[in-house]
This record gives sequence, C-alpha cells and structure tokens, in this order.
Amino acid sequence: MDRTAIKETAKKQISGKLGTLLIINLIVWAITVVLGAIPAVGSVLAFVAASIFEISLISIYLRLSDGIDPQTSDLFNIFNDTQLCGNAVIISFLTVLFTTLWSLLFIVPGIIKALSYAMVPYIYAENGYFLTPLQSIDESKRIMQGHKAELFVLQLSFIGWFILSSLTCGILLIYVAPYYSAAMTNFYNEIKDKPAPDSYTAGTLL
Repeated sequence: MDRTAIKETAKKQISGKLGTLLIINLIVWAITVVLGAIPAVGSVLAFVAASIFEISLISIYLRLSDGIDPQTSDLFNIFNDTQLCGNAVIISFLTVLFTTLWSLLFIVPGIIKALSYAMVPYIYAENGYFLTPLQSIDESKRIMQGHKAELFVLQLSFIGWFILSSLTCGILLIYVAPYYSAAMTNFYNEIKDKPAPDSYTAGTLL
C-alpha cells in the first residue's frame, strides 16, 4: 500500500472544500457540546449524536472520494432513516465495548482490536442498508487482516500534524481534520472487497 499516494490524494480531495468541511465539523461539534451540557443525560445524548454523525461524516468523505462535493445538508441525511441512526449507535457502543474488553487483558491486544474494528463505521456508512452492526464488525475484521500495521503507520504519520494543531490552539485542525478523514477514507477504499487470507475465520463475536 502506498501511504504517500493515499495522503496526496487526500490533499487533492479537500482542496477548495475546506470552508464547507469546516462548517460541517463545527455543526457536529456544537450539537455534541450542547447535548453534553444537559444535566444527567448529557453524556448519553452526546454519545448518541456523535455516533450518528460519525456515519454521516464518513458518508460525506466517501462521496468526496468519488468526486462529489460535500454539502452541509448531507450531514442530516441519515436522520431520514431511524434504523440507520439506531444501528449507528449500536455499532459505536459495540466497538467501544469490545475494544475495552480486550484492553482489560493488556494494552497491546486492545490496540490490535481497535485497529481491527477501525473500518466498521466506513463499512456501515457504505452498506448500512445491507449489513447489521455485527456483520459490519465481522467485515471490518476480515478486510483488516494483514492491514493493521499499515493503518497504524498511516495514523502515526499524522501525529506531527496533531501536535502542531495543539500548538495553534486547534486552529490548524481546520486543515488537519479533513486531511486525516480523507486519508482514512482512502485507506478504506484501498482495502475493501479484498479477499480474506486463508488463516481468517469469520463469525467470532470479538
């Protein structure tokens, strides 16, 4: 896998679209912050909103990778289908739960499983009408076989960008957040629909 090509393609995809992507990210941030501030139930509502918007955001970047310019209204398309919204929350809950359970053993197994589940929201964003949450998790485990190290290195290559973002009080995230999201989407597009290695056995819960 050509990590440099993935990142260069991401730069081209977001070029000229940072304004729209910034507005989209600010809307998500504002909604989750407001919901999170509600007494007693705020954390739950913020988690639900973040889970749903994650699928919306990924859908936007999937279309962007197909050459379709992002629209602010695209962020709310998922709310037209309550099943998609519900499953988005279930997916987020299950991946957090499974990763946490593995992390209770040791840190390394938790990291490995987090990488294994990393493509779940991408798979569901693209195939939500055809796959259940558990099928999406199973498919992520399948396509990530042999690619976990590649994803880890790709994510690691953005550490410098995120450090610089923190030094600019988050201002640089206007560029870095869309750049990172586009690169992760391109990574998914590179590995999806690849045949499973002979050693892979589908159907296990974790």
